[in-house]
Amino acid sequence: MKSAIICDWNGTLLDDANAVLQTINAILSRFGRAAVDMHKLREKFELPPSVLFRNLDMSKDEIEVVQSNDNAIFHDTYEFLARNAALRKGARNVLLAADQRAIQTVIVSNHIVGPIRTQLRRLGIKTHVTDILAFDSRATQFRSMSKQERLRLYMQANDLSPERTVIVGDMPVETEIARNLGLINVSIVGGYVSEGRLRAAGPDYMIYDHHELLPILRKHCLF
Repeated sequence: MKSAIICDWNGTLLDDANAVLQTINAILSRFGRAAVDMHKLREKFELPPSVLFRNLDMSKDEIEVVQSNDNAIFHDTYEFLARNAALRKGARNVLLAADQRAIQTVIVSNHIVGPIRTQLRRLGIKTHVTDILAFDSRATQFRSMSKQERLRLYMQANDLSPERTVIVGDMPVETEIARNLGLINVSIVGGYVSEGRLRAAGPDYMIYDHHELLPILRKHCLF
């Protein structure tokens, strides 16, 4: 069976937490609500966004407005703000090293395939990513297969060994997926969720940038 590195996209490979914070505050401002800081966002952040907005005490009617037209308010604001976001520190090195060793690198995301591909091209790393597992469109986002099920089916189809597959993410959901599928889990601090929430989920490893991922990959004989 084959080895693989599975990475979340937003907040994990792409350093876009500030773009999301600005997006959320633009939406809150639209309804005359006070802005939040990064600390509060990381304590309240959940997906789908409707849960986050409830956590931020938005009303049902306000959330319905935000969700209209396939969450156009959120997506249009976010994509504009994230258009120049950089990769997380060390991410490019990990992708290049995996590519050189013919190890599959797969993005599994709750975002949408098209915008991820656009960012990969802009960042010059499109050829270093094997596959993208994400939603097909805004209309299907959070309305079709979950990240876990999408990844489970992909691993089955591509003969990936759970014991030799590392999943890296910035939210507790990646730890849950790792536990359910028998994967090695690495949580990266500095994305959408606080360090305390990540630690409470019980990942196998915690890192602060992708340079710290390389020795973990070597330890598990991926590199």
